[in-house]
Amino acid sequence: MAKVALLGTLDTKGVEYSWLADRLIENGVEVLPIDVGSFSTSPLAAVTSDEVIAAAGQDAAGLRERRDRGEMMTVMGAGAAAVVKRLAAEGAIHGLLSIGGSGGSSVAAPAMQALPIGFPKLLVSTMASGDVKPYVGEVDATLMYSVTDVAGINRISQLVLGNAAAGIAGMAKAYEARLGLPEGEHKPLVGMTMFGVTTPACTVARERLTELGYEVLVFHATGTGGRAMEKLVESGLLAGVCDVTTTELCDDLVGGVLSAGPDRLEMAGRLGVPQVVSVGALDMVNFGPMDTVPPQFTGRNLFVHNPTVTLMRTTTEEMAELGRRIARKLAAATGPTELFIPLRGVSAIDVDGAPFRDAEADAALFAELRAGLAGSRVTIEERDVDINEPTFAVAMADALHALITERRLVAGQ
Repeated sequence: MAKVALLGTLDTKGVEYSWLADRLIENGVEVLPIDVGSFSTSPLAAVTSDEVIAAAGQDAAGLRERRDRGEMMTVMGAGAAAVVKRLAAEGAIHGLLSIGGSGGSSVAAPAMQALPIGFPKLLVSTMASGDVKPYVGEVDATLMYSVTDVAGINRISQLVLGNAAAGIAGMAKAYEARLGLPEGEHKPLVGMTMFGVTTPACTVARERLTELGYEVLVFHATGTGGRAMEKLVESGLLAGVCDVTTTELCDDLVGGVLSAGPDRLEMAGRLGVPQVVSVGALDMVNFGPMDTVPPQFTGRNLFVHNPTVTLMRTTTEEMAELGRRIARKLAAATGPTELFIPLRGVSAIDVDGAPFRDAEADAALFAELRAGLAGSRVTIEERDVDINEPTFAVAMADALHALITERRLVAGQ
């Protein structure tokens, strides 16, 4: 029978969670309550708050003595994430349900984000009608607005929470049923990053990889896109990565609006997933409308991409630093890695006659990449074309196919 983890503060929301547990059982699933209450000793708990704290590597007694609510919420979130990730990997749970306000939702969020894509996860929250990015992250979490505060069971909360119980029960049963079925024939998945100014390259590479027998998942390199692709890599769902467009690193370095964070371009290398990487759109940092560009960038080379997006050309110094950062990330990779360098331009507007053409800045990027990867296991392929030249894209696709094929042969697959 499918089992749903019921995650929450069982000391303060015991009535609501007890009611939810009954509804879940009525909907044909078992229930595994996980207690994240700060001082809770609820008899409902299958996993106690002490066990959650221990899963985060902390001492429960010492943590409670400090009575620091912020620290407690952080530890509970980390511990809950560790617990549900382990239970899901063991096949002991098939869905996750949590309810709460801002505090409860902040604890549930790391737990949901620790679970793989496709694992059912549902949060009923007072925060679900606002900015939900902190709760969803890059996973397929389902959020439901609680309408009223999570404070007792009433005619409205019965409707909302009843739907939540029915929804997660149905998802969990379907997920559990899929686990018992043979995988069948599926094309291996490949992740690819794309931006408007690298679309021609990505289109050709995607078509070539499709011809070679892959299903290609394209991610818009807008910060969220890069993080989502790396989450899929972490979930073990991708056979390889064709990282054409690494532009999110520019925003992380300079302070643009589309950063994917400092860990971008590291997951595939850390897990040994075959990757072919290029320098797509490293010539630009992203901002909103022109009047939102920070004043310290007055006088820089700015380009209005559309009324809501303004691009700023990266300088020679910034390009050199990007080269150093990328080289460090790729040199640390544990799996097969190739870097493709287009010597005549890294985007559609970094070619001869275009507004961001700066051969000196590009040369600084390339020089640091060569220096940083010298003596490493990373293969560098340089082509005397711009990034959107079709032959460049085909070469990247063919290289990734070769890396994936070689890895499978070594593994005996």
